[in-house]
Amino acid sequence: MEDFHKSVLFKEALEALNIVPGEVYLDATLGSAGHTRGILDFGGDVVALEIDQEALNRVAQRFEAKEKDGVWLTPKSNLKIINKNFKDLDKAAQEARVTSFSGILFDLGVSSLMFDRAEKGFSFSKEGPLDMRMDQSLAVTAADLVNGLSEKELNELFTKLGEIGRARLYARAITEYRLAKKIETTTELAGIINRITKKRQGEINPATAVFMALRIAVNDELNNLEEALPKAAKLLRSGGRLVVISFHSLEDRIVKNYFKNEEGLKVLTEKPIVPTDVEIAENRRARSAKMRVAEKI
Repeated sequence: MEDFHKSVLFKEALEALNIVPGEVYLDATLGSAGHTRGILDFGGDVVALEIDQEALNRVAQRFEAKEKDGVWLTPKSNLKIINKNFKDLDKAAQEARVTSFSGILFDLGVSSLMFDRAEKGFSFSKEGPLDMRMDQSLAVTAADLVNGLSEKELNELFTKLGEIGRARLYARAITEYRLAKKIETTTELAGIINRITKKRQGEINPATAVFMALRIAVNDELNNLEEALPKAAKLLRSGGRLVVISFHSLEDRIVKNYFKNEEGLKVLTEKPIVPTDVEIAENRRARSAKMRVAEKI
């Protein structure tokens, strides 16, 4: 079997889950199956959710899983994969016939598999369509937002979801550009942003925050997270761990506040766990990761 992608905060997340052989864990964001592979190696059973059908098919093939009644099941029956958004984890648990989990893991953001595929439109490093849908059944793409929202609406979107200081300038540049032609590709949009704010050596490309804001809006990521966390806490058994890795301050704030205000949880991370300098050097995408852990009382 080919090597599995090593997920961000891999070792730290597995330690936080406190895996007990034979018990069942939920990987709410399967992606390239790095964390799932780790849980299985420690002897845990896994129910894994993946909204991207292509990613699911690829991982299912690597695990030799076969589909039956909407659930992909491995020969050893220690892994069940379900094509669902994590906001529907309660429905997924029912389909997997699991009443409680000993640990639940969320690795938020975009998987490397999606990010590296130009046709998905998540990155401007390669030219691709402005899509950004994790789930291809969603109706609205990033191109729809960029070409359809007013200058005021784009400004609000970039300010709220991207926390961008120059949001108004970017919104105006986009609306002026599209008077001549529709904005269709990732590199086209990035070019509009980079003409206003030049990337300095060592700095993150200014288009990164714009792309992130659009991706969050297209996939309704913040609302999905707010909906999923209470469901996850409810499905945890006593002593079970809820582990969340986020890559955006708004996501981290939602997790922090939920952990703090949920009476049924004991917070185990006073401050978030972050990647080591070594991990960041090996994987630049890890630089903004923060992990918080809570235990069901």
